Amino acid sequence: MLPCMTSEPEQQIGVGTPDAFQRLWTPHRMAYIQGENKPTGPGADDGCPFCSIPAKSDEDGLIVRRGELVYGVLNLYPYNGGHLMVVPYRHVADYTDLTDAETVELAALTKQAMTALRTASGAHGFNIGMNQGSVAGAGIAAHLHQHIVPRWGGDTNFMPVVGHTKVLPQLLADTRKMLADAWPTA
Repeated sequence: MLPCMTSEPEQQIGVGTPDAFQRLWTPHRMAYIQGENKPTGPGADDGCPFCSIPAKSDEDGLIVRRGELVYGVLNLYPYNGGHLMVVPYRHVADYTDLTDAETVELAALTKQAMTALRTASGAHGFNIGMNQGSVAGAGIAAHLHQHIVPRWGGDTNFMPVVGHTKVLPQLLADTRKMLADAWPTA
């Protein structure tokens, strides 16, 4: 038994091949899998979380930065620590439906998010993008949002590769405060 283990590995009996792996259970992910916080329809009044988040305090909504037309918010189901999104306040589904002013501010907040993530966490690189439509992988297709996922050299460790699990080193509330404090003023 390894020093970090609290119990001996147990054989897994049932469907599949038994093995000696311990299981890291993440029951909090079941809320996402079962569609918690997902809109019931395409309209702004159909339970869109991106429409309700701005009415919350920054801390409760995990908002890192508020702009005039868009805001930056931590992803409640992050791919990596510091994963945030830039979201227009206006309920709009498609990038081509943004106004010119919304497009400019979305780009500006994306640049600011990269600067804040580099300052706060030393991110080496980023995955930046949006999934347009549910067929393209958008979890909430009715309200456009751009993902900014910080990356570090060597961050493709054994947990996501073998365990299909992400290890986040910090509570979301702490990450929100760290990024808000590191956000550039201009």
